[in-house]
Amino acid sequence: MHYPKLSYFLLLPIWLFSFMPQAEAQEPAVLKKEDFRHYVDYFNQMEEENIIQAIPNKDSWHWMKENIPLLEVPQKNFEEIFYYRWWTLRKHIKESPVGYAMTEFLVERSYADQYNLISCALGHHIYESRWLHNQEFLDQIVHTWYRGNEGKPMDKLHNFSSWTADALYQRFLLNGDQDYLLDLLPDLVEDYEWWESNRQREDGLFWQIDVKDGMEESISGGRHEKNVRPTINSYMYGNAKALSAMAKLKGDEELSLVYDQKASALKELVQEKLWNPESMFFETLKEDGGFAGVREAIGFIPWYFDLPEDRRSYDAAWDQLTDEGGFLAPFGLTTAECRHPEFRSHGCCNCEWDGAIWPFASAQTLTAMAHLLQDYKQDRVGKQDYFDQMEKYVESQYYRGRPYIGEYLDEKTGYWLKGDQERSRYYNHSTFNDLIITGLLGFRPRADGKVEVHPLIPQEKWDWFCLDNIVYNEEVITIIWDKTGQKYHKGQGLTLLVNGEKIANSPSLSPLIAAPSSDHQ
Repeated sequence: MHYPKLSYFLLLPIWLFSFMPQAEAQEPAVLKKEDFRHYVDYFNQMEEENIIQAIPNKDSWHWMKENIPLLEVPQKNFEEIFYYRWWTLRKHIKESPVGYAMTEFLVERSYADQYNLISCALGHHIYESRWLHNQEFLDQIVHTWYRGNEGKPMDKLHNFSSWTADALYQRFLLNGDQDYLLDLLPDLVEDYEWWESNRQREDGLFWQIDVKDGMEESISGGRHEKNVRPTINSYMYGNAKALSAMAKLKGDEELSLVYDQKASALKELVQEKLWNPESMFFETLKEDGGFAGVREAIGFIPWYFDLPEDRRSYDAAWDQLTDEGGFLAPFGLTTAECRHPEFRSHGCCNCEWDGAIWPFASAQTLTAMAHLLQDYKQDRVGKQDYFDQMEKYVESQYYRGRPYIGEYLDEKTGYWLKGDQERSRYYNHSTFNDLIITGLLGFRPRADGKVEVHPLIPQEKWDWFCLDNIVYNEEVITIIWDKTGQKYHKGQGLTLLVNGEKIANSPSLSPLIAAPSSDHQ
């Protein structure tokens, strides 16, 4: 399949049509869609809908039941926010003259690109939206960014640091659409080269001003300081690894080697230059030399991309996650260490990143933490720590007693600091459902197409759960935990189904890997 260097033009909303063949056959194996409709009815009643984009509230249930995985858990606030975040994500899909697009704010922003687009959270948008059954939404959203400006990228694509290539490769691992991915490879290579030309220093590290990381008013930097930050360097490492993998898929071994070498060089530089052995943390390196002297949540981002070596010295950074002088706060994980004298020193409500809790950063840290628990051998943090932070993340997403996702919140009270401003409602600046699926419940798409589940729920926390209707390489995956076997009647323990057929079972919440065929039970 070939995708032209122009985005698709819309005739009618896609969700009104029959879906692509893989989506037509998608039905959950265990859960019933209608059992969860009551959430959407409640969400629709919570508001007077004043901003409507491609899919209005009145059509939200129809869209959700055709597009999303299903979740049932005994802790109902987890379940409610899961469906709430799909309901809010849908609000940000909009039609444009060049295809579907995805917004960050529903209200118009003066600094946005055409169609009110902002690239800051594009990586989050891809990670979260990749689970939608109708892939045309995300196909067009990405094309709008890279080809929606008369065949060229949007003017403000590079206004913010980005891990787009990594996100698109992770999406490919889920849907297997190699044609789409490789058609974008030249665009993504050109994108990487732009960052090399405009943000790379002679020593090979990348610099960025904190506002262009979407993290203004930080302790470590400023709106005009060209500091070497763990953010952009980790992103570029992840992007290089992804581009190397894409080139290998294409059969271009030379290009694959080039990007593998770029990734290896960045890995060494980040570990050598950004690791502060005194603070035992990845820190920002100041433009004029020397560390910024503050631990910030961005120091966890290297693990988002599995960048650090599996060494105990690096693992020590995670001691700060369970330390009240570090990042541990009543309502989640702070963006700077609480003990620092400049913590929450920039005033309030000017988008400061000097310590308050931002879902953008929480999503990154929790993804990184999941990778640490699933890919590394360490004893600094465990499943209970992950669950505790996910529980706080869930609990924080309420305002005035109702589900809510906004910009950022007070770490001690949980109060949304822009919660009464229209701009803050439904802020599309983080992931949640991706964390539930890949972290808490542990479904991990793989390059070899096998079904891998590595749950991060403590063994005795829940007696049962079911994640159903995940589409993985055109197959429907169901993950069941049933301690007694009496809830779902599919057997005791952890069970994996593909198209309703059991492929693997474990008596405990331990990792499972199986081929997606009943012949391999």
